[in-house]
Amino acid sequence: MSLNENIEYKKELRHDWDRQEIADIYNKPLLNLIYEAATIHRMWHKADEIQLSTLLSIKTGGCPEDCSYCGQAARYHTDIQVQALLPLDTVLEHARRAQANGASRFCMAAAWREVRDNRDFDKVLEMVSAVNAMGLEVCCTLGMLTEDQARRLQEVGLFAYNHNLDTSEAYYDKIISTRKFDNRLHTIDNVRKAGMTVCSGGIIGLGETVEDRIAMLSTLSNMPQHPESVPINALARVKGTPLENLPKVKIWDMVRMIATARIIMPSTMIRLSAGRMEMEEEEQAWCFMAGANSIFTGEKETLLVTPNPGVSEDIAMLDNLGLKPRVKEN
Repeated sequence: MSLNENIEYKKELRHDWDRQEIADIYNKPLLNLIYEAATIHRMWHKADEIQLSTLLSIKTGGCPEDCSYCGQAARYHTDIQVQALLPLDTVLEHARRAQANGASRFCMAAAWREVRDNRDFDKVLEMVSAVNAMGLEVCCTLGMLTEDQARRLQEVGLFAYNHNLDTSEAYYDKIISTRKFDNRLHTIDNVRKAGMTVCSGGIIGLGETVEDRIAMLSTLSNMPQHPESVPINALARVKGTPLENLPKVKIWDMVRMIATARIIMPSTMIRLSAGRMEMEEEEQAWCFMAGANSIFTGEKETLLVTPNPGVSEDIAMLDNLGLKPRVKEN
C-alpha cells in the first residue's frame, strides 16, 4: 500500500480484534502505519489538541509489591524517600497550580498495594471531592480496589481510575510476583461497575517481546468497553531496581505502540507517559502524529518519582508544533 492510496475507514469500535490482526497492524511499514493512525485519529479527535495531565504522588515509597521497574518498592535500594500521605491543603495547592498551567486532568497516586478502609482512604475521598469541585477531571491510582471502594470514590466525584496491565499476561510473572494478572482485571471490572472511566495501559522496554506488546494491546482492545485512557510508558530505568540496566526504548517502538493502540481503540485517549525525559521534541512530535493526545506535565519536573519535562518546556513544545492544551468539556 502506498501513502497515496485512498482507504475508507468506518467510524466504529471493535472488541473482537484477533492477535494476528493486531500484529499485522503493528508490523506495517512505519510511515504507512503512522499515516493510517493519523487518519483515524482525525476522525475521532481534534488533531491540534493535547490534554495536559498532572500526576501527583500523594503517598510515596514503602510499597510492599515487587514490581521490577518501580523505585517505590520497599525491597529495592533506591534514592527515593518515603513520604506519608500528603495533607489536603498541599494537594489542593498542587491542583490549583496544575489548573493554572493548563492541566484539565489531575491524577493522584499512592504507593499502596491495595486500598484499605481506614483514615487514609477517608482522606483520599476528601481530596477527590475537593479537586472535583475545582472543575478538574480527577483520577486516582491507589492499587487494588474493591467494588465498594470504587463506588465510594465515584460518589465523591472520581472521574477515572488508573490501573495499568503493565505487560502481557504471559510475561506478567517475570515482572511482578506479589499479585496476579487477574487481580488487575478484577480491579478494572470493579471500576466499571462503579460507573467510572478506566485508565489502563502498560510499559514497554521491560524485556518483553513484540508478541507480549501485541498481547497486552489485545487484552485492552477486546474489553467489553475500551479503556477511555491508555497510557503508553517507556521504561524509566531507576537505579537500584532489577531493570536498571535494560537499554533505552527505541522511539520507533513507542511510535508503533501508540499508532497501533490508536487504530484499534480509536475513541481512547492515548497518553504519551513515562520516558519523555529521554525523548527529543522531534521524537515526541512523531508520537503525536501517530495518535498520542495526552501528556503528563508539572512544575516539579517529575512523573511520580522519575524525571519528566517541566510545564514551561511542554507549553513551548506544543507551541512549536502548533498544538494547544485541551480544555475540559463541561
